[in-house]
Parts: sequence; C-alpha cells; structure tokens
Amino acid sequence: MSYRVEAITREEHLAFATARPSVSHMQVPSWGDVKPDWRALSLGWLDEEGRLAGAGLVLLRPLPKLRRYLAYLPEGPVIDWTAAGLEQWLRPMLAYLRQHGAFSVRMGPPVVARRWSAEAVKAGIADPGARRLRDVAPTSREPQAAGVADRLRRMGWRRSGPGGRDGFAAGQPRHVVQVPLAGRTRDELRQGLSGQWRRNVGKAEKAGVKVVQGGYEDLPVFHGLYAETAERDRFVPRPLPYFQRMWTALRAEDAGRIRLYLAHHDGEVLAAATMLTVGEHVWYSYGASTARRREVRPSNALQWRMMCDAHEGGAAVYDLRGITDTLADDDPLLGLLRFKAGTGGEAVEHLGEWEYPLNRVLHGALGLYLSRR
Repeated sequence: MSYRVEAITREEHLAFATARPSVSHMQVPSWGDVKPDWRALSLGWLDEEGRLAGAGLVLLRPLPKLRRYLAYLPEGPVIDWTAAGLEQWLRPMLAYLRQHGAFSVRMGPPVVARRWSAEAVKAGIADPGARRLRDVAPTSREPQAAGVADRLRRMGWRRSGPGGRDGFAAGQPRHVVQVPLAGRTRDELRQGLSGQWRRNVGKAEKAGVKVVQGGYEDLPVFHGLYAETAERDRFVPRPLPYFQRMWTALRAEDAGRIRLYLAHHDGEVLAAATMLTVGEHVWYSYGASTARRREVRPSNALQWRMMCDAHEGGAAVYDLRGITDTLADDDPLLGLLRFKAGTGGEAVEHLGEWEYPLNRVLHGALGLYLSRR
C-alpha cells in the first residue's frame, strides 16, 4: 500500500479524528487555534483509492529571520502505527513537509510501551532500590512498541530530548497516569482509589465542599488560583488570554471539548481545573489550588467529580497527564506521582517524541539557538 500526503480541510480532519475512539486533543483542528505563535496545517494520508486513511495536525514554527519551519505533530500523527510498512506512512509526510519549507520534523507517536498498575507504582515507591519507574518490573508491555522504535531508528529518526518552556521545545510528557473507566461501575472506581484518597474524598464531602462546572466568566477565578499555584510550585504560568483563547477555540469546534470545574467551600473557590474530551478519552488538563483550607481536601473532591463525570459520559479512560518517572524520596515531583497514582490509575509510558532533521545545518542551528536562550 502506498499513500499520498496532502493538505486537507478542517472539516475532513475533524470528521476523521472524531470517528475514532481515542485521538489526542492536540490532534484535532481547533488545537491549532490555541497556538497562535504556530501556523497550523491539517495533513491527510490518502490511499490508492483516494480514501482518507490517516490525518495529522502539524504546527509550523519559523526559525528566526528565515522562512523555514520546525514542523511539530504533538501526540500524532493519527496513522496505523502497528503497520509493518511504517515507512509508507512517514516518508511521504517528510517529503511533503520538506517541499513546504520544513527543516526539521518532530512528532509524538501515540504508542504505549509499558504500563505499571497502581499497586506496582506503590511498591516501587516503597522500594529503596528503585529510583525510577524503569527500575520496577512493568505490569504489562506492548510488544509492538519496540518494533516501532526500531523502524523509526532505521529510517533516521532520533528520540528527542525533554521539552522545555521555549516554543520550539514544546515537548509532551512521555509518562502519564491513566484511570481505566470502561466496564467499571462508580462503586468500583471508588474502591480503586487508595485508602488515603477515599478518606480525603470523604473528608471533602463531610466538610461540604461543592464541585460545580463553571463558564468563560469563571476563567479569571481559575487563573488567580493558577497564578498562585505557579508561584508556590515555581513555574512560569500561562497568561489568562491563553485560557480564554483555549476555551473559545475548543468550544467552537465542540461544545463539550473543554469544561471548567470549581471546588467551592464556604463561599470561596479553593481549587479549579480544566477537562478536555475527544471521543472516549478524557484529560485533566490544567489544575490550580490555593494553600488555604487544604484540610477540606478540595483537590481530591475536584478530581473525583471529574472522574465520575467522565465515567458517566461514557469515557473509556480518564487521563491525568504528565508525571516524571522518578521514585526517589528526595525528588519534589514524587508527590505529584503519589497524588495521581492514588486515583487507582496506572502509570503509562509512551515512546516519547522523535525528530527528523530535513536540513542538518538548520537543525543544528536550531539546537544552538535554543542552547543560548
């Protein structure tokens, strides 16, 4: 089978993506509207009969002072990654992007490599000899992942380094926590929570914490908590207009694509979070909380409500997004893993992001440019 790659309309792209049970929220057309510093392009893979067989959202970012682009497909493209003929999918994509000015291509194959159950993660944290998830035997391995990685290397792709805050190094997490929802009752989900999580959800309910859905007008409240969280955890926050743009762009495509949740207690919002949905996959996207009145456990109440709403809406998985793979007691990010794994979710490792230099001189210049920023 051979494929022809060409630009497709947003409507064709969206129809293809939403016909599948799980496609990343970064691979639907509206995600390009969230990123105004990048130019968005919808690509399609057409088979020999002209039928659309694959699609991808490409974000194009120019190299300073040149009309040449870094092409980035976050958590994509949406193609058949199990196919033995992976080259037939990726080579025409590289040719198309080269022809249209790309000097380097970066992508994130949506391919799972390994999974660790919540029990395995808990045991790894308790094991003094385990410093990383890779030191713990996985609960399951996906046999196709190693073959995909080998084929990518043979084609000249190389695994990318970790992403940063710069627009070019906008990498996505390789490790995430996901709660399987399909085939489980709400009671089973609650039983799947760790003992500490169940107690905290109970404390929130007893204290009268109320979790409600908000709207566009509540984004400034969310952002105030988010800015407080950023100062406390020492990261650079995104500005309020970013979230307003995200809300407007995603809901213009699908009214249910993004939701905002607010945890109230005694007239004050103590925690808030955004939730994204594409098909049967739901993501906890951005979260925020105040340091005040933590004893009423608003963050646990918030996540539990979001998980229950995802379950009620027919989602197959609730995705809490990124974690590092650290298990070391002295790593401040271990607390995030404990919190997310406490939902009963499994730690999931993807293949990570890969890059292909179409122009090695410009690709090297990009690396030099980033190193000096």
